[in-house]
Amino acid sequence: MVYYQATADSQLNQTFAALADPTRRALLMRLEGQETVSVSDLAKPFAMSLPAVMKHLDVLAGAGLVTRSKNGRTVTCRLNAAPMKDANEWLERYARFWTQRLDRLEQFLETQTCTPEQQQNQVSPSPGDSTPRPRKSTRRGPNPSGSSAGSGRKTSTP
Repeated sequence: MVYYQATADSQLNQTFAALADPTRRALLMRLEGQETVSVSDLAKPFAMSLPAVMKHLDVLAGAGLVTRSKNGRTVTCRLNAAPMKDANEWLERYARFWTQRLDRLEQFLETQTCTPEQQQNQVSPSPGDSTPRPRKSTRRGPNPSGSSAGSGRKTSTP
């Protein structure tokens, strides 16, 4: 796990780091729409030990996405969606940027007309011949002079 220094963006960094793991995202989905859920109930569908689930919950709690409370021996978890709201706002800025860019690209492509006939009649701007040259090949095997020099074979000397 990567730990970030305390900066203005540290909450956002912790949120994205916590959401990067599919198990942690699944834990958040199980908390969605419920007031509180016990840790043992959260861990039931996962093929991992309870301590492993607790480590995932530690990361989620560190990012502020989950709050835990203990009542006797039962630890319950509650979803805190506020950090995800901040992450979503950050993503929305880039979504608006890319939406505008893609809309402009779409408009440009719609104004361009290219028929199949135009594509077939296009020629290379190069005046030279663009056909590949045949490769020269050499005969494989021992050198006709009988020496092994230059044949690519290694010879051993006693």
